[in-house]
Amino acid sequence: MSWLWAIIVGLVLGLLAKAIIPGKQQIPLWLTVIFGILGSIVGNAVAAGIGVEDTKGIDWIRHLLQLIGAVVIVGLGDMLWASMKGRKQRA
Repeated sequence: MSWLWAIIVGLVLGLLAKAIIPGKQQIPLWLTVIFGILGSIVGNAVAAGIGVEDTKGIDWIRHLLQLIGAVVIVGLGDMLWASMKGRKQRA
């Protein structure tokens, strides 16, 4: 996968993850893209682990696993980002 493709997929998955998670996320767009890329990598690893990495046609299961990975990472990353920002404001 090329870097440009990884960034585009990361942006799409990150934005979809932010739309799925309830409430407002406080992470910036650049971090959303990074978390989306990480979610894509995690989803691909899980898909490879269960044997659905490459199928004929559209890999719906792999894409769903990538989105789930992005939702988890964006959710955890947002909590971490908010706690880090909170500590800086209190100091």
